[in-house]
Amino acid sequence: MPHSFPIFDDLVLILLAAVPIVFICHRLRLPTLVGFMLTGIIIGPYGLGLLKELEAIEVLAEIGVILLLFTIGLEFSLKRMMEMKRLVFLGGGLQVVLTILVVSIAAYFYGKPINQAIFYGFLFTLSSTAIVLKSYVERAEIDAPHGRAGVGMLLFQDLSIIPMMLLIPLLGGQKATSPTNVAITLGTAGLAIIGIIFVSRTAIPFLLKHIVSLRSPEVFIITVVLICLGTSWIAAHFGISLALGAFLAGMAISESEYSHQIVADILPFRDIFNSLFFISIGMLLSLGALGENLSTVLLYVGFLIVGKALLILAVIFITGFSLRVAVMTGLGLAQVGEFSFVLAKAGVAEGLLSGAEYQNFLAASIISMIATPFLIMLAPRLGYFIQSFLKAKLPDVSIHETISDAEPEVSKHVVIVGYGLNGRNLARVLKSVKIPYVVLEMNAEAVWKAKAQGEKVYFGDATRREVLHHVGVDRASIIVLAISDPTATRHTVSLARELNPSIHIIVRTRYLIEMNDLMHLGANEVIPEEFETSIEIFSRVLQEYGVSRYVIEKQIARIRREGYEMLRTSSTPLLEMQGLTEAFSNISSETILISENMAAVGKTIGELNLRQRTNSTINAIVRDGLTEITPGADFRIEAGDILVILGKPEDLEKAEKLIYEMKIEEIG
Repeated sequence: MPHSFPIFDDLVLILLAAVPIVFICHRLRLPTLVGFMLTGIIIGPYGLGLLKELEAIEVLAEIGVILLLFTIGLEFSLKRMMEMKRLVFLGGGLQVVLTILVVSIAAYFYGKPINQAIFYGFLFTLSSTAIVLKSYVERAEIDAPHGRAGVGMLLFQDLSIIPMMLLIPLLGGQKATSPTNVAITLGTAGLAIIGIIFVSRTAIPFLLKHIVSLRSPEVFIITVVLICLGTSWIAAHFGISLALGAFLAGMAISESEYSHQIVADILPFRDIFNSLFFISIGMLLSLGALGENLSTVLLYVGFLIVGKALLILAVIFITGFSLRVAVMTGLGLAQVGEFSFVLAKAGVAEGLLSGAEYQNFLAASIISMIATPFLIMLAPRLGYFIQSFLKAKLPDVSIHETISDAEPEVSKHVVIVGYGLNGRNLARVLKSVKIPYVVLEMNAEAVWKAKAQGEKVYFGDATRREVLHHVGVDRASIIVLAISDPTATRHTVSLARELNPSIHIIVRTRYLIEMNDLMHLGANEVIPEEFETSIEIFSRVLQEYGVSRYVIEKQIARIRREGYEMLRTSSTPLLEMQGLTEAFSNISSETILISENMAAVGKTIGELNLRQRTNSTINAIVRDGLTEITPGADFRIEAGDILVILGKPEDLEKAEKLIYEMKIEEIG
């Protein structure tokens, strides 16, 4: 019989079971992470018992945690944190402090000692970065207001794990709890973190620069692994866990210019070990213990989801977001995070959790994780319902901070929803041509900056009837939606059409799949980024092949007019015009700038007679920024004009040569 290692057998068995279970979950439209955790529950020692070596399982879980935190660290940087400082420090700080306080008080009155009560606060404070971010990315909501708010809180939670891990031995009574010891422990860890950040800005970029110069992918990935494990090893010597060290290593590498390549190289390992981590978590769940303590577990789950959602809702609402966004953020983060499992295992070792308490917490955590994707799906509807139900009872900051009564009434204006890149560019163009406009934006910091620059930007939630009424959507000519929130976009389109049946609604969307729904709700034009990118790519390719811009624009206009149908289905022919393929290869255009010393200056198009001489045609003339399309034979050419000539490439060459070389007597 061939020799094999037990851990190798376990890996094969895990993957063999995971593939069909995850496949079934995908077919049932269940999140992949749910499938991984179900796999662990089914094949684990408390399920079918296919795996019984708990030591090997714990090794797999530890590897999964290290790789998971390393990849999370790769996506985290000090620069990103500073860009979201208000959400990270104010929102995240309030959430962590309030959750620890509320849970600690509840646990204390439930009969837990004060040290265990505080530890329970640590456990319930953290949310699942992996599940939340994955769900938001899949739903294209990562840049939506609730997506940004959730990411800000998750970043602060990830940072707060450092002092939590350092305080666990103190809570467990293994070390003296004097202020001096606490200060020394935190100070040592702080110095270690500062040292890692310093190295990340100096030594690591220098090292990676020389490694990259070798042009060896193998050496590069080995160096990345060395940085990960080496930083973890150093961090462990300063009282920080290996998992936290991996997170710090990822954060250090994310500061280098090679971070994107590192993420690309590490991606396969991340996916594999992330899967193993969630499978291993499922393996730790005892179904027998769950059955015996079902009422306690359900109490934990209810307290966790409802209590945490309400706390986060209050924090988000206080920081200036609408009630709808607060509800969606609260439901999105109402679960226990990956870091909590690291804390729980450390708490068991320090005597802060008994075996039964650990199993109850584990069961409640896994159930909350499984419920998270479904809560995120439910969040938009519940958010709208609660906002509508309580709008008369609770003040909404999005209304109080919109247009003041002192603002003059505008009409026939443009309402721009979203002040991102597209919104800013549109506002700049409208201002230059003196078309009145009003902007609605949910990012308070963006509103403050824009107002300081004199822009007509107001903080407001466009899904609210009152907000759209305040910006005069019933008097507006056009409303443009340039936001990254599919649910809010659909709701706003429907509401705008109801308030103003004659308004022209233009919507930018990321995905074509949303186009039909938006048109059905009342949008006049839907611009999907997917196909607009395709159009830009093929137009530039055709230009490089010498195809006339006139022919290209004609095709682009046709594609947009037909709702991108020819790009949506492969069965629809892209080009149906007879002979268009030949036209692409035979027709082109050229532009010629007329200078003062040219003989063509002062002559008419008829006098030039390019059609008869070269078989090409002057299709347009640009003068002082204005374009004259198909000018007549009596149009007189002046210095500084730009001639746009259409014809075959060889005819255009003749025309260009003729114009540059012709003499006055030749024209006459």
